Amino acid sequence: MKEQMRILIIDDELDMLELIGSFLKRHGFHIITANNGKDALHQLEKESVDLVVLDIMMPDMDGFEVCQRIRQTSQIPILFLTARSYEEDRIRGLEIGADDYIMKPFSLRELAARIETTLRRIRGLSLKRSRIQIGDMEIDQDGRQVYLHQQPVNLTRREFDLLIFLLLNQGQVFSREHLYQKLWESYSTSGSLRTVDTHIKTLRLKLKEAERYIKTVWGVGYKFEEEE
Repeated sequence: MKEQMRILIIDDELDMLELIGSFLKRHGFHIITANNGKDALHQLEKESVDLVVLDIMMPDMDGFEVCQRIRQTSQIPILFLTARSYEEDRIRGLEIGADDYIMKPFSLRELAARIETTLRRIRGLSLKRSRIQIGDMEIDQDGRQVYLHQQPVNLTRREFDLLIFLLLNQGQVFSREHLYQKLWESYSTSGSLRTVDTHIKTLRLKLKEAERYIKTVWGVGYKFEEEE
């Protein structure tokens, strides 16, 4: 299983890329490297990756910005590397979506162990969340079916895709422009930003539970947020 895991390492220090890459290859991982943020984002567009090891201190585009860009479209696990010991940096990294944080200098064995632990946790979560229960609403991702009070609700393909996208990026606010580009623009040249508003309204009507969870952030867009 480990041989199938693909790790993207992003660091502007070529010696560090080689050191980490060689070690992880010996542990059976497939390694992809990038020495700047722009190249890393390009790699992610064309490569399937299971985890990102991301240095914070890089010129032009630092690790924080790379992480934020990744989180706009993906929940891939991200492990930050940094030589900075400021607590504010660690908190910021975790708040914008990092899954773990390791300080330089570090043990390569510890890095490998952190990667293994993160991948096990993410694989476990993905298995558990193939069917998601939220209040009286249950979502079967594999079967692409939503149930309300145990009764199936008929959603169109785009309605289901919109619900799942917001749910899997819970807490993150997306503009109408981003949602339209993500879920409609690549499939059709017709439609407008009002298409997003219409689908949100329809979801709320069909799934009365969704009214509680799909929140409008005025002047910004929409987000999915479970009530405490």
